[in-house]
Amino acid sequence: MLHADPRVVLGLHRSRHQRHTFEAALDAGITSLDTAHSYGDFTSHATLAARASDLLPRFTTLSTKVGFLPRGRHTLDPAALRKTIEESVRDLGREPTVILLHNPEQSLRKPEEERTRLNFAAACAALQDAASDGLCSTWGVTSWDPRPLVELGDLIGPVPPLLMVPAGLLVPIGVLDASDLLMDRWAVDADHRWGMSPFRRLPDARVWEQIDPRQFLRHGNGHTRLAAAFRVAYGLPDVAAVAVGSDDPEHIRDLVATLKTTPDTERLADYRDALRARMRSRPLPDSED
Repeated sequence: MLHADPRVVLGLHRSRHQRHTFEAALDAGITSLDTAHSYGDFTSHATLAARASDLLPRFTTLSTKVGFLPRGRHTLDPAALRKTIEESVRDLGREPTVILLHNPEQSLRKPEEERTRLNFAAACAALQDAASDGLCSTWGVTSWDPRPLVELGDLIGPVPPLLMVPAGLLVPIGVLDASDLLMDRWAVDADHRWGMSPFRRLPDARVWEQIDPRQFLRHGNGHTRLAAAFRVAYGLPDVAAVAVGSDDPEHIRDLVATLKTTPDTERLADYRDALRARMRSRPLPDSED
């Protein structure tokens, strides 16, 4: 089922955190902002507060992520997560709406082991405690590859109420299927199913010259291929919001304009079937996912 009111989340992963970007997003009707403790070489929160403290209250949803440490390390340690959460609130000058556990699959090398499951449960409990203590409104998980999370089976601790996963035409079928399975297993509410990186970090790649995403939209000919790819991402997998980064006000307006179009669910289903058939025909598993 496609959502009747899809939302755009302005992502700051590669953003220069310029004030005009936030103003353009608000002018276009975007009221959700997504960052992370680690973005901007661990300066994103302080930069946001310094450059746009007066604008932040106009973003009704502000999500951030914890669990990624300097030198490329990930952690599920509850004490480290709590410390980062408290630092985030201090640097932002406000409580974020959502706190996400950042790519926990990096710490789940053996998800079938009981210790791994306990570590993940402890991390989830730390985020749930932060919400209970008023450090955020809700919490969840963001994952580039949810397949290790699926391998955890039924959780033995708090179940994340929100999940953010990769979305769009370039997401491998194994990741798409795992995302669907995990959202259903965790009973994630429809509004709390989020997508990210709709261009798979390839907004300027030649792939968009070879693929015309407008074929997956009903009446999509009036939009650019890149904007159409963004709109299609809401159906791969089915999500209510998609986080996308841009410092270009015109690009932001183009993306928002595509929300008036509707993805062709039958064509998207055929596309997923084609991806699945292609994966089955490979001599080796799609380990490059």
